[in-house]
Amino acid sequence: MQTGHVSTPFGRRSMTLALVKGQLSIAQSKTDKRADKWKVFRDISETRERLGLQDRALAVLDALLTFYPDNELDTGRGLVVFPSNAQLSLRAHGMAGTTLRRHLAALVEAGLIQRRDSPNGKRYAHRDRDGEIEQAYGFDLTPLAVRSAELAQLAQDVVAERTRFRRAKEALTICRRDVRKLITAAMEEGASGNWDVVESSYVGILDRLPRYATRQQVESTLDEMELLRDEVLNQLEIKIKAENTDGNANHNGRHIQNSKPESIHELEPSSRNEQGEKLKPEPETNGKAQVSEQRSFEQIKAFPLGMVLRACPQISDYGPGGKIEHWRELIGAAVTVRSMLGVSPSAYEEACGAMGPENAAVAMACILERSNMINSAGGYLRDLTKRSERGKFSLGPMLMALLKISGAGGRLAG
Repeated sequence: MQTGHVSTPFGRRSMTLALVKGQLSIAQSKTDKRADKWKVFRDISETRERLGLQDRALAVLDALLTFYPDNELDTGRGLVVFPSNAQLSLRAHGMAGTTLRRHLAALVEAGLIQRRDSPNGKRYAHRDRDGEIEQAYGFDLTPLAVRSAELAQLAQDVVAERTRFRRAKEALTICRRDVRKLITAAMEEGASGNWDVVESSYVGILDRLPRYATRQQVESTLDEMELLRDEVLNQLEIKIKAENTDGNANHNGRHIQNSKPESIHELEPSSRNEQGEKLKPEPETNGKAQVSEQRSFEQIKAFPLGMVLRACPQISDYGPGGKIEHWRELIGAAVTVRSMLGVSPSAYEEACGAMGPENAAVAMACILERSNMINSAGGYLRDLTKRSERGKFSLGPMLMALLKISGAGGRLAG
């Protein structure tokens, strides 16, 4: 049983179980604890918002620390300071008495200092004949030394969070700039595409971002903006590839037309072809090469996993333990969903070959999310696969549509 370690406040100030718990915790762990008081103060300054403290509370704590003569807080020695309100107010830059008392109470509630009140509520100390303090009544700074390691870790977490937040905002600023300028360039140069819809999506993403956003909100907006940027780049890449293909075809046509044939056999089928072997037309061969080259050029990019799970939350039910944390778990869940929706293994294998396994899994997640609107999941997947092979399909618009519905708090209706 712990006794003799709890000090109740003087006067009308009430005692709470939280104060009892805090005092007992400090009493149990204060042996041989040392800490630099100004380093602890800097750590508290870094994490003041998490501790629920205002700037002026830090000014009061700074003033209290100046009344302790040493830089090192040592729990083996007395850590009680006992300035009067007048002295404390003076070192806190002339803070009013009511304000001073309010912030002292905040420091006590945050567990950074403890009250050691005398019988009459005054702050003073008893000294021996040598002038050494035997008993002091005032504010005990022991919690600062005892919690120094905890406060240092908390400060590191706050700094890391602030850095992550800053980098997320920087990345969003760059991504916004990229999307804005790419859309403008596409419109000004007459690139094919529904750029009004893309523009609306861009504006909608920014409208959903609060003025004073949290890091999580900024990162969520960044995911959506990166998806939109990928969509814009995919459309522009398709246009550039089509222009290059057309230019190469025109160049080859002029080359054949201007070339002087060396032999009639170069322009006519051989006798074996005439006897039944089908001649493969050169345009067909060129077409296959173009499609293959186009597929490799237009390979659909994998989207952020977090964005996919926000757009298609139902797929998480089929992951290990009802959640999905990695791409391999999404791919495994997609195989389960494929079987459940009656999609044949061959249809899913073709989709993996055309889109890649990650994007095929994303497609299955989208189909699951819209399953009550799709009559044949297998037929729908084969259609997406064929369009992907021709370079006419992208998962982006499908994911964007599901994200908008998810953001509105709705579900796809049957």
